Amino acid sequence: MSDAYAKAGVDQGAADSAVAGLVRALGRVKLDRPSRQVPLPGHYASVIAIDEETGIALSTDGVGTKLLVAEELKRWDSVGIDCMAMNVNDVICVGAEPLAMLDYIAIERADPEVCEQIGVGLARGAELAGVEIPGGELAQLGEMVRGFDVAGACFGTVALDSVIDGSAVEPGNAVIGLPSSGLHSNGYTLARAALEGLPLGEDPEGRLGRPLGEALLEPTEIYVKPIVELLRSEVEVRGLAHITSGGLGNLNRLAADVAYEIDDPLPFPPIFDLIQERAGVPGEEMSEVFNMGCGFCVVVPAGDEAAALHLLRGHYPQAQCIGRAIESRAD
Repeated sequence: MSDAYAKAGVDQGAADSAVAGLVRALGRVKLDRPSRQVPLPGHYASVIAIDEETGIALSTDGVGTKLLVAEELKRWDSVGIDCMAMNVNDVICVGAEPLAMLDYIAIERADPEVCEQIGVGLARGAELAGVEIPGGELAQLGEMVRGFDVAGACFGTVALDSVIDGSAVEPGNAVIGLPSSGLHSNGYTLARAALEGLPLGEDPEGRLGRPLGEALLEPTEIYVKPIVELLRSEVEVRGLAHITSGGLGNLNRLAADVAYEIDDPLPFPPIFDLIQERAGVPGEEMSEVFNMGCGFCVVVPAGDEAAALHLLRGHYPQAQCIGRAIESRAD
């Protein structure tokens, strides 16, 4: 992960080591029955078999330091959409259809206005994803929290013989990119550091076409409905990747022993240029932190590329083939 991101306050290497420690500890869990977990190491969501045919897909995530921008602008009506998006976009990556999400709000002290606005965003996110929010938790943690945090846990179902882990991806398969709506909910520690001092209510040099604060609070795109439609079509979907922190490198979380050659990337919104210039980081580092205009990828056989693009462009006219799977490169 980039040096600039670490200097801004996010040490991804340390985070990876911390997660590895958690995984080692959790791997020592002993049960009095066989595990029901479907092996999906490193994938976007977990799947638990509930019988011989059906699995429950599970994911949990939050909004991150984008919440600090919301606090500065005193506008909290969109962060619930972000919370929903970060969860449901992961669940669909295993071929599951999200059904419900539970939210968790940790707040310094209960504020009716803030919580109602968060609820407005959660409700809108639920509508966009086609899921229910049957419950949640509000925790007042004044001794621990300054401001608030929003996270969720999403649940979906998937037929066990239809789980998508990317293992079917082969060299020559097409990688289709779907456009992001902006930064989504990743990289905000670096973005805020780079943009510090710029008025959130103004458009820097007229480059964004709207105030900076609006660009930063643009909600994360929810890809559920077009992906579910694609999964129900005749197209053979071999891999699905939610492009978050790590950029297009997230394709490597798919199980196949292939590499990916991206030779026609999607254009990226001007907010990324602004961050790069002010942060003074090369493009390679930007691509390690941000989605750079591509929020989701679909991998299909070359013969299904046209059909997949036709369907997906009904939702995203900018969708395009951005590259191919290729033979795995030697280390």
